[in-house]
Amino acid sequence: MASGFPLLTRSFLESPVVDLHGYPYFVNPVSDGIPRMDRDLLEEIVDGIVSVADLDCDRVLAPEAMGIPLAVGVTLRTGIPYSVIRKRSYGLPGEIGLDQTTGYSESPMYINGILPGDRVALLDDVISTGGTVRAIVSALRSAGAVVTEVVAVFSKCTDIPGLESDLGVPVRHLLRVSSEGGKPRVLSG
Repeated sequence: MASGFPLLTRSFLESPVVDLHGYPYFVNPVSDGIPRMDRDLLEEIVDGIVSVADLDCDRVLAPEAMGIPLAVGVTLRTGIPYSVIRKRSYGLPGEIGLDQTTGYSESPMYINGILPGDRVALLDDVISTGGTVRAIVSALRSAGAVVTEVVAVFSKCTDIPGLESDLGVPVRHLLRVSSEGGKPRVLSG
């Protein structure tokens, strides 16, 4: 395996690919918590995130659900606090609502506890179309937060430079992947 992330690569290549309303979706411990997340795999991922990210931020921000274990791992490794972007409203003062659109679904999300000037790094399991990332970054900026970077474990995005240009921040990932013909595939870059 050519990747610097052998456990992650192996885990991805063993992922089944299912059809979600015409969208080829890979099922993996990182993106779905099944079949299970082993400690060594999680440690390799957290080490990878810390090595590719600048993490020049006040807080790591991660969407539920699968961004949570990644954010916890990064917080334990770096001491940078984390917050979760939730899929339900709590109605707290200053709550920021947004609509996310993925390759296979649409749903509202809510960000709490972000103040103008807060510097946040956005951490997620997968970037596919970039729709979720775009919506989150736009909502954060509307609230006066400064997004320092976006970091994902997997990138299915075919135009990372274009996404970086749209967002105006670096977009980093550990593994570039696709799901072609019902099979998981690791791509270069």
